[in-house]
Amino acid sequence: MDSKTTIDNLKNKVKKFCEDRDWDNFHNPKDLAIGIITESSELLEHFRFKSNEESESIIRTNKDGISEELSDIFYFVLRLAQKYDIDLSEELDKKLKKNTEKYPIEKSKGSNKKYGEL
Repeated sequence: MDSKTTIDNLKNKVKKFCEDRDWDNFHNPKDLAIGIITESSELLEHFRFKSNEESESIIRTNKDGISEELSDIFYFVLRLAQKYDIDLSEELDKKLKKNTEKYPIEKSKGSNKKYGEL
């Protein structure tokens, strides 16, 4: 379904869901950002104190739980972008361009060093 859905479609679904419930007055930038971090923390709980191998296993054995947390995060990202007219595709392209300059392939391939350490 990802290949058939646009970000704009998803933003509109989230917008309708929230408008149907009259939630606009609760969705200010601060509270939406808090929602992103809160849901991100819930995702992290699944992996806390787990080894890499255990983390890989969790993805396979609890894919529904992990997917639900990712959906919660995505919901808040979409809502923030929708309410405040942020074009996520355009912004991702800008970020990838910046990161291409910060992390040239010849210096960063196979490395997890931060750009200042390359």
